[in-house]
Amino acid sequence: MLKSEKRTTQIQVLSFYAKGMKKVEKEENILGTEKIGKLIKKFSIPCIISLLVNSLYNIVDQIFIGHGVGYLGNGATNVVFPLTMICLAFALMLGDGAASYLSLKLGEKKKEEAAKGVGNGILISVIIAIIFCAITLIFLPQLLNIFGCTDNLRDYALKYGGIIAMGLPFMMIGTTLNSIIRADGSPKFSMTTMVTGAVLNIILDPILIFVFHMGVEGAAIATIFSQFVTFILNIAYLKKFKSIILNKEAFHLRLSIGKRVAGLGISSFITQMSFVFVVAVENNLLAKYGAESKFGSEIPITVLGIVMKISQILNSIIIGIAAGSQPIFGYNYGARKFDRVKKTLKMVLGLSLVISTIAFILFQTIPEKLISIFGNGDSNYMEFACLAFRTYLLLCICNGIQIPSGIFFQAIGKSIKSAVLSLSRQIAFLIPSMVILSSIFGLMGVLYAGPVADGLAFVIAIILIIFEVKKLKNESHKSEALIDDTSTDNQLQEQVVITIAREYGSGGRYVGRLIADKLGIKFYDKDFIEKIAQETGLSAEYIEKNEQKRNALESLNNGYYIGLNNADELFLKESELIKEVADKESCVIIGRCADFILQDRKNVFKVFVYSDMKNKIKRATDIYGFEKDKAEKEIKRIDKLRANHYKYYTEKEWNNPANYDICINSDTLGVEKSADLICGLVKEKFCNKIVTQMK
Repeated sequence: MLKSEKRTTQIQVLSFYAKGMKKVEKEENILGTEKIGKLIKKFSIPCIISLLVNSLYNIVDQIFIGHGVGYLGNGATNVVFPLTMICLAFALMLGDGAASYLSLKLGEKKKEEAAKGVGNGILISVIIAIIFCAITLIFLPQLLNIFGCTDNLRDYALKYGGIIAMGLPFMMIGTTLNSIIRADGSPKFSMTTMVTGAVLNIILDPILIFVFHMGVEGAAIATIFSQFVTFILNIAYLKKFKSIILNKEAFHLRLSIGKRVAGLGISSFITQMSFVFVVAVENNLLAKYGAESKFGSEIPITVLGIVMKISQILNSIIIGIAAGSQPIFGYNYGARKFDRVKKTLKMVLGLSLVISTIAFILFQTIPEKLISIFGNGDSNYMEFACLAFRTYLLLCICNGIQIPSGIFFQAIGKSIKSAVLSLSRQIAFLIPSMVILSSIFGLMGVLYAGPVADGLAFVIAIILIIFEVKKLKNESHKSEALIDDTSTDNQLQEQVVITIAREYGSGGRYVGRLIADKLGIKFYDKDFIEKIAQETGLSAEYIEKNEQKRNALESLNNGYYIGLNNADELFLKESELIKEVADKESCVIIGRCADFILQDRKNVFKVFVYSDMKNKIKRATDIYGFEKDKAEKEIKRIDKLRANHYKYYTEKEWNNPANYDICINSDTLGVEKSADLICGLVKEKFCNKIVTQMK
């Protein structure tokens, strides 16, 4: 059964990350106090085991086909492999997206909405699976040509691909359900269904290939039967959901929800499709330039496919070490325990380098023994295998730095750097290198592209890591108190919550404080930061820096290594606190999507404050100390981040007047009179209602 290493990363990392963060609150901040080595062992080992199971899952198929059919059989599976990856890309997009939607809506206490997200994710997965299956069966020969199929591989590929195509709906729907089941709090069940399918596939492969002499068709049947079993087990779970009830209403197609679910899982889709693109380009170049060499087209396609799968074992261990360390990085960085962050990073990089060095030695010294595990071939086959291992994986040691670096930056909330490191090797370096170098060096140019891409990705990773470590050394370890206090001589006769959304530099925060003072009610802004800091152990500075801001690349990182990123965790925690204070007392709440979080309550008055750019620049320079020539750019940047944040969590436009009871230009009346106007409207709306009811 063909699956990607990334899928299982998510299986364990989300589960163990979530458990780790809960234990932060329950076990006296274990992530900030326990020995680093012990924590890495605790969180990373399950990830490593899970990833290795998945990698071996793919490799076992290749071993049996290689010995039972020959290297042409393995070459055929490598040509069909991208079709499975495309299907998997959609499955992960919908599964991871629905899982994130479920987690976010449960955090908002909206179980019905959560159920609709899950239902739509499953329904769209079924629709796409059926359509993709039909397209694959109808256009299989043409699709195989796109992925580099040669005449000698065609017969095997058509037989194998035709059967695999019939099983794609089971694989896609089963994978979608796997992600959702984990988010429902049943990672063990999810893991059990996957392992059951893997074990069944391993058992059936030799029986169908060697006993019944069914060749590649036998391997394909073993794969789709295993996928079907996993699919049935996951379908059975639908009646056992812990957090939601899936009724018929949940499965009504809603395009707005489907779009939202797909958006949450888009990073998974991009990651898988980038791999599809790499394999397609690689296979076509190998076929073209291999035909001009003594090796022919089929040997390079077969061998390099096997080499890449073997390298997955190395990457599985490295990803497992780093991904298991995510909660350790994230917590200690947020808590400003930078010595522990550096110590964790040093240990993770050290362990990863040890693993990658061992792999490098094996690839360079015994490549012929490694390739023989997958069956034997003629002298040309063995010669190219040795070239491929020694050349393509020449700089595999660099993976010990590049892969953990991407995961590290994701853990500490540096999404842009993480996205650059995660996608640069495949998209920016590997594909261009293959195209350029093969045009110069022919077949060997494709092999040279491997170390070139690894080397360039390593250079970027090491530069970013060095700069980040220097920043850690220079960071202050002091945390300022961020409490906002207000007099509470309440002048309102009814409990009222006033939410203030505002453009940066508009004076909206000051307007909110004046309203709170005039009405004698509590003012909430940075209180939330301090409260979250107290509950999680994360520093107030870290929370203030990362909340209410979302850049464009952050969506590309969602779910890449974990299901919910730092911003999601902060949003859920702030949502809980906003609802708590709204239940207790009249107050003014600044930002944080409070108007959306409290949208179903009748005692909420929603305000949006904006201002002319000239006046915003003046406030930014006079109050916040910005340089005048840079103020406008910074104001636009912050407002864009706020708009992205609001759009992501509410699916609405931040500055749309329809979201608010009043939108006010603070320049027209000034902040003092703006506050007076809002106070008057609040009293008229809520206090007059009480007088009317009394009459």
